[in-house]
Amino acid sequence: MDQANIIRDLLSWLESHLDQPLALDNVAAKAGYSKWHLQRMFKDVTGQAIGAYIRARRLSKAAVALRLTSRPILDIALQYRFDSQQTFTRAFKKQFIQTPALYRRAEDWHAHGICPPIRLGLNNIAQPEFITLPNLTLVGVTQCYSCTLEQLSQARTELRTQFWHDFLNEVKDIPPVLYGLHHSRASLEKDDEQEVLYTTAVEPHYLPGNIDAETQVIVLQGGEYAQFCYNGPAEGFQEFVISLYGTSLPTLNLVRRKGYDIERFHPLIDSSQHPPKHISCEYLIPIRRDEESTL
Repeated sequence: MDQANIIRDLLSWLESHLDQPLALDNVAAKAGYSKWHLQRMFKDVTGQAIGAYIRARRLSKAAVALRLTSRPILDIALQYRFDSQQTFTRAFKKQFIQTPALYRRAEDWHAHGICPPIRLGLNNIAQPEFITLPNLTLVGVTQCYSCTLEQLSQARTELRTQFWHDFLNEVKDIPPVLYGLHHSRASLEKDDEQEVLYTTAVEPHYLPGNIDAETQVIVLQGGEYAQFCYNGPAEGFQEFVISLYGTSLPTLNLVRRKGYDIERFHPLIDSSQHPPKHISCEYLIPIRRDEESTL
């Protein structure tokens, strides 16, 4: 096995063990090399020092937990192997230019400081088109569910399918454009979970009057969005969304402002597959580009 394959396997293993002890001796034992040889090999293949990379990825994971849960800062610090809140705060401020408390309370979410996971051979970062949308009125149904960060990907995939199935049962003809709107917030009941609100919606003229008491009018606020295109298997869509937040936004140094993430689906007219095997979709993230995004 060549060096690139060895490090590729190691990177995948590290990503799933960031909350576990990762002393260099332990990592070297996992890889089957001396720590000196492993350090040299890791730096040659990735261009980064292994210890610094692990620390940056742990802090990035901690940053996501700060934004999407209400867990105490100390709990997050200890999960990602910092021995005290003070140590964590110093390291966090060095990477993100602000304290964990300020990072959590900020209205916008700056991608600055997030260290994307290294994926060898997968350098095709999704590039957005920057567009400005006017206000848009839709009608739809909003549902809410709670999950941990670890459950988020699977939960969104399964529930997205169920929500669309339930909603489209009430629509005589499937519209050419379907909107999925979602945003999340820290759970008020469990501090390690987040509440995700997902709205299945269409433009008003596609609904046959008042179908349901739960149907509501939603006004999407206009503004600037980063629009990413996805055309591929349904099972890969949620991983694509995760890569936007984990890689594309940090690499492009964008700021996510308040507002819905918008999924704009284009159903295949001749498709009878339920759920569909293939998805054609534009994914829009509300963003802001100004001097603060270049911190």
